[in-house]
Amino acid sequence: MLIEVIACSVDDAVEAERGGAGRVELVRELGRGGFTPPFELVRDVRRAVTIPVRVMVREADGYEAGGVDALERLARLAAGITAVGVDGLVMGFVYAGRIDLAAMDAVLAAGSPARATFHHAFDELRDPVAALRGLARWPLIDRVLTSGGPGGWDRKAAMLDRLAAAVPPTVTILAGGGVDAAVLRALSTSSITEAHVGRAVRVPPTADGVVSSEKVAELVEAGRR
Repeated sequence: MLIEVIACSVDDAVEAERGGAGRVELVRELGRGGFTPPFELVRDVRRAVTIPVRVMVREADGYEAGGVDALERLARLAAGITAVGVDGLVMGFVYAGRIDLAAMDAVLAAGSPARATFHHAFDELRDPVAALRGLARWPLIDRVLTSGGPGGWDRKAAMLDRLAAAVPPTVTILAGGGVDAAVLRALSTSSITEAHVGRAVRVPPTADGVVSSEKVAELVEAGRR
């Protein structure tokens, strides 16, 4: 199980790599679901670690892209982040329970050729299976972050398997949303090979905590099959 760790600082990213994380998602304001970090932080994290770094492109609460000015800003951010040389972007724009096609087109084009993760906005979609099939529209999207919907993790694991069966072969389902060691054990018999973690590797385990390499290592070990 590859463990992706949310980082908000250079120290977070370094601790994640030291603990065995396979990838970092860099954000600011974790407590609000993650917003785009400053370019300087992106650059410094990119220099500090060797594991892949993906960067959030999100500037407001919720998952709507906003008006023309907001969308243009998102596109500029995507282009600037890609210029730093990161592994990819993290984004997801939804309107009225459906993927906002125009917003996704604009931001992905601006960030090309960077790959992208469709983030937890995915859980707001009315028909997630149909949405997954539509991802072929965007070859740059190679990850989808989802909790697997409501219910306990046994039920979520079954849904994640269903989603994994529906995605194009170039897309990987990334399990997220309160992932800890118990969740990783629940996923051990599923087809899921990547998990996204935030508070579970922080001390204290809150949005204001800092990433601990020991906590990361514990989850990496829990994810071994």
